[in-house]
Amino acid sequence: MAGGATKYRHLSRKSSHRQALLRNLVTSLFKHESITTTWAKAKEAQRLAEKLITLGKKNTEASRRQALSTFYTPHDLLPKLFGPLRERYAQRPGGYTRVLRVEPKKDDQAPSAILELVDGPKDIRFAMTARTVARQRAQGLDTLNELTTLNVRKVTRFRKDGVDELEREIKKLELSNGKETKPAKPTKTTQEAGATSPQ
Repeated sequence: MAGGATKYRHLSRKSSHRQALLRNLVTSLFKHESITTTWAKAKEAQRLAEKLITLGKKNTEASRRQALSTFYTPHDLLPKLFGPLRERYAQRPGGYTRVLRVEPKKDDQAPSAILELVDGPKDIRFAMTARTVARQRAQGLDTLNELTTLNVRKVTRFRKDGVDELEREIKKLELSNGKETKPAKPTKTTQEAGATSPQ
């Protein structure tokens, strides 16, 4: 093939069908903040979603027109993109979305993934980190292991009131398990992990 490798995944569709598919996926992502699809579709939709959030951060008339032409329901999603999402990602330099692999679909065994907006209410890494810290506290461990400390730093770094929100989620998990392991004050390891930035 002349010209080298392709710069995008064709997804076994012609151009107009592929663009319609990606627009639909991105519209659903911004509406629900988390979608499940195949891994290849998630990676391609991630590229478009990152560009749209960058347009939202620019907040110019040209960026509004470009976002208007991308969404299928722009009147519902433009206020969200140029309002809460713009404020949420104001300090984040990039990496607004995350693709997490999940087990394949049962019918055709296609590699599946979850595409989500980071630092949102449906952030899976945040929930899993809170669950891990709660489990380690229930086991009576005083310090967090290295990987958990790194994940605490990652999920609280750009989140507004990240450490406090993580502590609230941990307390909720401890109470739902029926085991309150420690008083309501946060452990120093969680505070230290949230206060420092990753290398």
